[in-house]
Amino acid sequence: MKVAKFGGSSVASATQFRKVAHIINSDVERRIIVVSAPGKRFKDDIKITDILIQLAQAVMAGKTCDEIVQAVVKRYAEIAKELELPADEFLAELKNDLHRKMNEYRDNPSRLLDAIKASGEDHNARLMALYLQEIGLEASYVSPREAGIVVTDEPGNAQILPESYEKLYHLRNRRGVLVIPGFFGYSPEGNIVTFPRGGSDITGSIVAAGVKADVYENFTDVDSIYCVNPSIVENPRQLREITYREMRELSYSGFSVFHDEALEPVYKAGIPVCVKNTNNPAAPGTWIVAKRNHLDEPIAGIASDTGFCSINISKYLMNREIGFGRKLLQILEDEGISYEHAPSGIDNMSVILRANQLKEGKEQRILARIQAELKVDEVHIEHGLALIMVVGEGMERAVGMAAKATTALAQANINLEMINQGSSEVSMMFGVKEEAVVDAVRALYQAYFQEAVVGNEV
Repeated sequence: MKVAKFGGSSVASATQFRKVAHIINSDVERRIIVVSAPGKRFKDDIKITDILIQLAQAVMAGKTCDEIVQAVVKRYAEIAKELELPADEFLAELKNDLHRKMNEYRDNPSRLLDAIKASGEDHNARLMALYLQEIGLEASYVSPREAGIVVTDEPGNAQILPESYEKLYHLRNRRGVLVIPGFFGYSPEGNIVTFPRGGSDITGSIVAAGVKADVYENFTDVDSIYCVNPSIVENPRQLREITYREMRELSYSGFSVFHDEALEPVYKAGIPVCVKNTNNPAAPGTWIVAKRNHLDEPIAGIASDTGFCSINISKYLMNREIGFGRKLLQILEDEGISYEHAPSGIDNMSVILRANQLKEGKEQRILARIQAELKVDEVHIEHGLALIMVVGEGMERAVGMAAKATTALAQANINLEMINQGSSEVSMMFGVKEEAVVDAVRALYQAYFQEAVVGNEV
């Protein structure tokens, strides 16, 4: 059995619906389908989810919402019309559902946002099931509640509850193709609750683990996972396979193919993932697996992200002061701030975090508390940093991986602000100024992939 998830670009229009139906029809093992809300049809288009967020915001602000509701209905109506579906009843229910949720949650902003956003996936799954039935497939819509997706009652940050997996397993006994909306589940109290970023990927992964699928297929709009962002490096190498751990590191560091939380259920269940292209389903795609051959290619990929800053602290004999790190992190915790990395020396320590957390006077308060409570010699915050992660499980057994990176960056005349490697040796982190990140990534790609022996390429 295969569970196949189709992302927003894969279900954005009637043309894409037909492609999805052909993919489902071509393999009887594809019995459970998870769909996103309709995404962009062209570059300047707007996703249904974004329109629904506008709708929720308008309700919260007490504004008239008729035009926004009509925009949502029109988008689904266009898909249905081009597919020649008798969809009057479906469209009427869509409109009624939106108005029902707007009225029910008007005075509860977090519940309203979750309920309205979830409508995108929910009604797209209903429409997909209708279309599959229309072309002669035995198909049915299955709501997350019926499927057994039970989650914590945290609006916008749902976490799957363990009892879900046993309930999901019973889906194996159902006949035909099952179409499940991604992105949300139901709390034990019966509330609609959405997952965080990459929510439909999370649903697909949870369902695959629950039904003990042989494969979890994730259909998107690229032939495979690239080893680096193709908007930075032209025609980068495509990966034939990558491990869960490598993908987790890259997802955390800015890879947009998979959000890091989406891999956990299939990783724990040992289910291989295949990332494929809806627009070119014959392409082999990229497999995400437990183990791969690292001998030919120790590095799996390079990811980068901007918007970081570093709190740099110096204090003579810092290493002898018991509890210094704990006290520092306690200050950050008191301000509700999470950190990414904390490289240190004997008399200095840096804490790297996302700069957008330092709002509403937090930066000044943190600096003042560090100076007053930790009695440091010097403390300042460096803004405008980008982090680059070089990831590969083969680094542990390969000599000279760090030297290759520093040499490449030096030859490109790029100054390293910091370097850090975890104890697992799965990744190396390099900090550079934001304005240098593109050149830095290109230099590292040249060093690790264009000079390397080709072994893991599609």
